[in-house]
Amino acid sequence: MAKNSVKATILSTLASSSVLTTYQSLNPDGFIAPVFFLRVINDSTEPIFVSYDGVNNHDYVRAGSDLEVSTQSNSQPNARYALFDKYEQVYVKGAAGTGTIAMTGYYV
Repeated sequence: MAKNSVKATILSTLASSSVLTTYQSLNPDGFIAPVFFLRVINDSTEPIFVSYDGVNNHDYVRAGSDLEVSTQSNSQPNARYALFDKYEQVYVKGAAGTGTIAMTGYYV
């Protein structure tokens, strides 16, 4: 019998002191599988911008807060699922600070 189980991506981290004013990837190799839940944790002293294409600002995460994106809650009627693509990268930019930027995701 088929059984779905949730798996976590490997935690990606970036020292806030190395954050640049241009986008840099949090996961340079991309996701290992299509992700249905994404969390970016800004455990630093500076806010960050998040991009899903490395060019445009898509999200903003205040210092000391996090961003959670559940793609399943955003799927269209009659669609089976909505996921971040396999190999997709997530980028951040901002001002250097102290602390850590982290990201994790979950897939089936």
